[in-house]
Amino acid sequence: MSISPSLTKLHADLSRRVVVNSGDLPWHPSPLAGVERCLLERDGDEVARATSLVRYAPGSRFSAHRHGGGEEFLVLEGVFSDEHGDWGPGSYVRNPVGSAHAPFSEGGCTILVKLRQMDPADQTRVVIDTARSPFAPGLVPGLTVLPLHAFGHEQVALVRWETGTRFPLHAHPGGEEIFVLEGVFEDDQGAYPAGTWLRNPAGSRHTPFSRSGCLIWVKTGHLAEAIPASGGAG
Repeated sequence: MSISPSLTKLHADLSRRVVVNSGDLPWHPSPLAGVERCLLERDGDEVARATSLVRYAPGSRFSAHRHGGGEEFLVLEGVFSDEHGDWGPGSYVRNPVGSAHAPFSEGGCTILVKLRQMDPADQTRVVIDTARSPFAPGLVPGLTVLPLHAFGHEQVALVRWETGTRFPLHAHPGGEEIFVLEGVFEDDQGAYPAGTWLRNPAGSRHTPFSRSGCLIWVKTGHLAEAIPASGGAG
């Protein structure tokens, strides 16, 4: 089943700020039975630059495919599998441009996945079990960080905010993207509960904090010169 034409240019303008609570969005069927997608941003039809939540029903499989623009995912629930292994909750995986696999889930799972957004020169495959990895102190008290990947201007990490943690006003010359995993993340423009996806464009500024504490996935530096779409399904 193809993506509806109205969704092939979903939040595709990377110069615009976007805030989306995934809990308010519908799930759309994919071409494979039992695999559904909650679309956060998309530029293209079945072959697209995309950020989505993808949900596998127990026993569902996706056909073998190659990632012409790379794939990055974080397992939110359940166990995601392919011929390379089984990835449980908190697993962060980067499959570089040109990689291929045939994913499935025996018990069902939900992943946050980004497709066709990788620099072809970044050929490092990354697999991190964040549930077993230590966080390091951040730049302000109450902030701890688990770095996941860095290439060029792009940096990816999990960041934990303890109750009442505040960060000073700062700019993101290369933009910032956030997915709230736990708790409520806040800034001077609003409050964002778990399941919220934010994209702050290049040059944006904010003053983030969390009154109740939270855990976020965050990527910075990648929006100033976004990689053009160039395979994968999601």
